[in-house]
Amino acid sequence: MKILQIKTSILSQYSTSNQLSNEFVDQYMTKHSAAKLEILDFETTAIPHLDSKLLSALSTDQSERSNEQVKQVAFADSLIEQLQDSDVIVLGLPMYNFNVPSMLSSYFDHVARAGVTFNYTATGPVGLLKNKKVYVMATRGGIHRDLPSDTQTGYLTQIFGFLGITDVEFIYAEGLNMDDSIKEQGLKQARAAITTTVAG
Repeated sequence: MKILQIKTSILSQYSTSNQLSNEFVDQYMTKHSAAKLEILDFETTAIPHLDSKLLSALSTDQSERSNEQVKQVAFADSLIEQLQDSDVIVLGLPMYNFNVPSMLSSYFDHVARAGVTFNYTATGPVGLLKNKKVYVMATRGGIHRDLPSDTQTGYLTQIFGFLGITDVEFIYAEGLNMDDSIKEQGLKQARAAITTTVAG
């Protein structure tokens, strides 16, 4: 089993989503001692935003790419291969301005590639990444779960599903920027959910 832990926070060691995803991975690997872990941290591996240069590189025939285009495509290929090789994805997900971190959106721009991670068919797109499980540690300063302000849950369910990954489970820690009692309760509930999920 291969576990891919994706850290999307800009707060590094001060990030609650990183802390909770670390706790999840620690418990999960204790239960699955033979599992191998790979970490993708956006703080140390920045994900460039999709622009005309990257789009041109992806659209240019391999034999005609410049050195810079070769590097751009190789980086995207490495992200795809990392995701393809993973059985379990543990995603640390803070909420920034009611959205996912922008580099996470860029990550999906890199890994969503027709003919590689999905195909277009006569009946619509079909994802090619099968038999994978995603656990999302969703941390929020306010309360958003099951409310219109929660734009993350639907988006991630849809984009992972687009790639063929339909088994996506969310663990929420909310109210983290509210008063201390609400924050403590949010963290307590999240940690209880982590223990229950891993045990199950």
